[in-house]
Amino acid sequence: MCDDIHEGLIHDPTVSRRTFGLMSVAAAGAATSAYAADVVEKDVEVKTADGVADAALYYPAGKGTWPAVLIWCDFLSLRPVFREMGRRLASAGYVVLVPNFYYRSRKAPVFDGAFDFANTEHRAKIAPMRAALTHEAVQRDAAAYVEFLDAQPQTDRKKGIGVQGYCMGGPLTFATALVKADRVRAAATFHSGALVTADAQSPHLGIPKTKAAYLIATAENDDKQRPQEKDQLKAAFVEAKRPAIVEVYPASHGWCVKGSPVYNEAAAEKAWAELLKLYKSNLG
Repeated sequence: MCDDIHEGLIHDPTVSRRTFGLMSVAAAGAATSAYAADVVEKDVEVKTADGVADAALYYPAGKGTWPAVLIWCDFLSLRPVFREMGRRLASAGYVVLVPNFYYRSRKAPVFDGAFDFANTEHRAKIAPMRAALTHEAVQRDAAAYVEFLDAQPQTDRKKGIGVQGYCMGGPLTFATALVKADRVRAAATFHSGALVTADAQSPHLGIPKTKAAYLIATAENDDKQRPQEKDQLKAAFVEAKRPAIVEVYPASHGWCVKGSPVYNEAAAEKAWAELLKLYKSNLG
């Protein structure tokens, strides 16, 4: 998991930190109905080995079955902007689960009001929630979420499952592809936390044991902090014979999240198009 919050997610000389929080709320509210007409949305509970996770489930309206996808949010977990991502993906023909990965600590939304990344008190409130997401806990949760998706009558279990993650959700995506290698056929990360570390449980070390195709979309300021990571990942994918696209986007950490001052619509739409290509090619 990422160990710090990248300043790039909030830095914009024209937008104050308070405005960032207000923009996030406004953008999420405005986007609520964009895909609602052809999508069923449910708040659900997922039983895990450690308790009960609150989550949002989406699938296309009407009869049929579709491939399933798990979305790992960024470090503030389940909230309106990620609900909108779930709706949008479901409207493209997928059964989508967006869990609150901090369920051990509290239900979503996990932070009330605007969040100030520079405020140590704000960050301190999130720290213990993140600390509970140990490597072992993530693996248990990932297995439970995938099994929940497979238990849904709308899920086509003859097709592979996809998983995607943002910021700290990137390492969680790799963990899911590893622990549920029998089901995950596509994995995507966007402005991810560190995927290559010196730790014995570094996300990239599990690649050889997975069966997924990968899309790694890296922010340019993350690449500047970890310039060697893209090449290390490419080498790991080649060695493991896993198909992968590793690309540095001309955008800042957090560019895919609407409402963020660094939200980059052109780059976000490109990333979304690449995501759909990944799923269409590998979840059939």
